[in-house]
Amino acid sequence: MYYLKLYLSAFVVFLAIDMVWLTVVAREFYHKQLGFLQIRFNLWAAFAFYLLFVAGLLVFVIVPAVEAGSLRKALLLGAFFGLVTYATYDLTNQATVKDWPWILTIVDMTWGAVLATTVSYLGYLIGRWLG
Repeated sequence: MYYLKLYLSAFVVFLAIDMVWLTVVAREFYHKQLGFLQIRFNLWAAFAFYLLFVAGLLVFVIVPAVEAGSLRKALLLGAFFGLVTYATYDLTNQATVKDWPWILTIVDMTWGAVLATTVSYLGYLIGRWLG
């Protein structure tokens, strides 16, 4: 039950923060950068990404950091996990999509690191509180 509560908590945190980013903070930026593509939003694909990303954060970052009692570990591993996962998407697009903007790659990879660090930090605190 502990892991389910921790997962759901991290999922809600991740979803809330990313929705503010995507709908308020960076909405125009993404539209400007990706306007050359015929973007269509696939809710199921986005939901699957969120489910998997948060599971990865729990397995590779939050739970190991809570077990080690190390906030530093949560922050460092969270930043690296976010950077690597977002780089996978962005650098693949950079390599395969004609005219993919470098600025988008840089901003998105930075966002991935910031988002994962924030969720890892809060997930760590929640995990310690639940445990």
